[in-house]
Amino acid sequence: MPSPQAATRARVKGVVVETEQGWFCLDPDEQFVSKSLLESGAYGLGEIEQARQFCDAGSRVLVVGAHIGTVAIPLARSCEELVAIEANPQTYEFLELNVAINRGFNILTHNVAASEREAPVEFVMNTVNSGGSKRMPLHRDHVYFYDNPRVATVPGVRLDDLLPGERFDLVFMDIEGSEYYAFLGMPRILAGAKTLIVEFLPHHLSRVAGVTVEQFLSPLAAHFSALTVPSTGRQAGRKEFLGVLQRMFDDNQGDAGIIFQK
Repeated sequence: MPSPQAATRARVKGVVVETEQGWFCLDPDEQFVSKSLLESGAYGLGEIEQARQFCDAGSRVLVVGAHIGTVAIPLARSCEELVAIEANPQTYEFLELNVAINRGFNILTHNVAASEREAPVEFVMNTVNSGGSKRMPLHRDHVYFYDNPRVATVPGVRLDDLLPGERFDLVFMDIEGSEYYAFLGMPRILAGAKTLIVEFLPHHLSRVAGVTVEQFLSPLAAHFSALTVPSTGRQAGRKEFLGVLQRMFDDNQGDAGIIFQK
């Protein structure tokens, strides 16, 4: 029988729910992903179905910004192997638990921040919307700090170095403004990928990363020849990338996952 001292050290990690996407241990106080799973039993189904179009049973998939696994875990059922990267150490604990609960034997996880070099990264760990956690923004706007988040130092790595020699058919990225820095650290992976799905939000480029649309595109243009913007249905060739995304930027129009293809 546990001693009284041992009992006082126990704490509730989260609640476990069965959803359309699998079983998930989650923080019930989180107001975005957790709230959606608790109230509707699903989160991000459109993103999952979109990503599934670009992989099959023999594909290898890289998810950068896996959060608690709501996209990575169901997507892993449609591919051979999936690597999941999550920078937030608190969120990563839930990701590891959820991979285990769902018997994700073909999922490998890493608790690092995708970056342009191997160096520590200051990381803002939001609580109300933990999926909005991000590297320290260049501009410390209220929208990034309204819930008084903790700031942690997490290991930053080049994904080409973390995953040497590995090839991925699909790269799915949702990292809240760190995209440009991640791209700089993964040219080999990008060169080998058939498809890249990445969030495009103007305020992330300007206020978090402090980069232009041209800079955002600079690590990508050599590797991809076609762009699709699902929110508008717009398709473009390489020569049109900058014009299409610059217009979106100027109009403050974002998209949860623009698609680059070979």
